Amino acid sequence: MRTPRTSKLPPFFTQVIGSLPRPQAVRDLLAQRDEIPPARFRGTLNDYVVFAIRLQEQVGLDVISDGEWRRSHYVGEFLGRVGGFERCRRFEHQGETKLTDVVVRPMAAAEPVFAEDARFLVEHTDRCTTFAGYTTFAGCTEFARSTKFTRCTKFALPSPFLIAVRYWHEDYSRDAYPTMQHFMEHLADILAREARALVEAGIDIVQIDDPALTYFCDRRLTSGESIHDERLRREWNADRQFPQALAAINRIAENLPAEVHLHCCHSVYKRQSDVVGDYKPILPRLAEAKIDRVNLEFAYPQTGDVSDLGLLPAHLCLGMGVVDVRREEVQSVEAIEALGAAGARIVGVNRIALNPDCGFAPGAGEPPTIDEAYEKLRRLVLSAMRLRDRFSQDIL
Repeated sequence: MRTPRTSKLPPFFTQVIGSLPRPQAVRDLLAQRDEIPPARFRGTLNDYVVFAIRLQEQVGLDVISDGEWRRSHYVGEFLGRVGGFERCRRFEHQGETKLTDVVVRPMAAAEPVFAEDARFLVEHTDRCTTFAGYTTFAGCTEFARSTKFTRCTKFALPSPFLIAVRYWHEDYSRDAYPTMQHFMEHLADILAREARALVEAGIDIVQIDDPALTYFCDRRLTSGESIHDERLRREWNADRQFPQALAAINRIAENLPAEVHLHCCHSVYKRQSDVVGDYKPILPRLAEAKIDRVNLEFAYPQTGDVSDLGLLPAHLCLGMGVVDVRREEVQSVEAIEALGAAGARIVGVNRIALNPDCGFAPGAGEPPTIDEAYEKLRRLVLSAMRLRDRFSQDIL
């Protein structure tokens, strides 16, 4: 549901998806968490997280996160905190042999695990978005008019379906959860509690990350072809599995007194995507989704196509991915603006927000630098300003 604060966000408001690249100092700290006294570790990490917050404020974003700098991986941190997982399953991914976690015991977290992190973000966020003065992009100086809006906070949770698909395996998990569906139902209960705790901590937007839904967009998977990620070599039946995934998402979102976003990306790993395909196979299936906005990718090749937006259910708003997070190349402001304008012509200016395609670094070791992310976000903000001017006659 839209809240008094999110209702004050401007048209074409700008948001991160979640993660920012971690500087090497943050990566080193995360790697040493078991070697440093807990109070010192958390105090140092708090200082870094404040920097991530200030960076997003300085660039002028309307919706910010904590950069996910407390996480080595956007899902792995949750698994480690709720317990019940062991790293014991070998799999092949993009030509590499890896070990992954699987659930081997019932999850047993007695209390919400992200509430303290959420409170820190809320307490350290400047609620007023101000962007004014001369801003230089690639040698071109333009004047951006002073603007002030309410800034909102966002916190992302991994979806039950995503976790179930990746971390339940019949050879390891049956003693803990007889079926993947049993596992997913328990996950939905735990994540619903997490979402309520985030809102109680003051978070404005709860985002549910579910790249696994985008697997149904990849015709290689749905047709049974081979794929580079061994974990994805399984049955993909949208008619049966998508309703189960959506029911778990709705369990989290239903009656939550916050705005709820669903993020469906094509995954990010070493500047590549894991799957390909436009969103036409899944957008109509979101008709019963009890969410407010779906955040999708359109800047990177073989992800969303603007024509997909004709299938967006009428009750959903759009977070349009207009900034490519995978390639090192930085798009021009004009290119970002043109992509946003194309989306606005289809869904309307009052239903659209702008964001990067995905998080810049779902895993702490992803190659983008913080400077690259900063420059891309600066251009995102300027593009939004231009779009508000361009469509000013259509803004309610």
